[in-house]
Amino acid sequence: LPAAVLLKDTKLMDVKLGQLGSWLAMRDFTPGGILGAIRRGHERYYNKYINVRKGGLGGLSMVLAGYIILSYMWSYSHI
Repeated sequence: LPAAVLLKDTKLMDVKLGQLGSWLAMRDFTPGGILGAIRRGHERYYNKYINVRKGGLGGLSMVLAGYIILSYMWSYSHI
């Protein structure tokens, strides 16, 4: 038998559909918890796409595409 992994420590992609409600109940939705999640996501993105030894245009092009989509939504808010 594999060691039981706590539901709180499992990633969202590994959570079964029946466990989703209890997994969400264990999340920290305080402003500090949300800020920490954003910070961890930024660090993961930065280390995967920007801070690499042999970099490419993947990470920078994703940021540029996000900026273009966001500016389009701001310019054409009536759509």
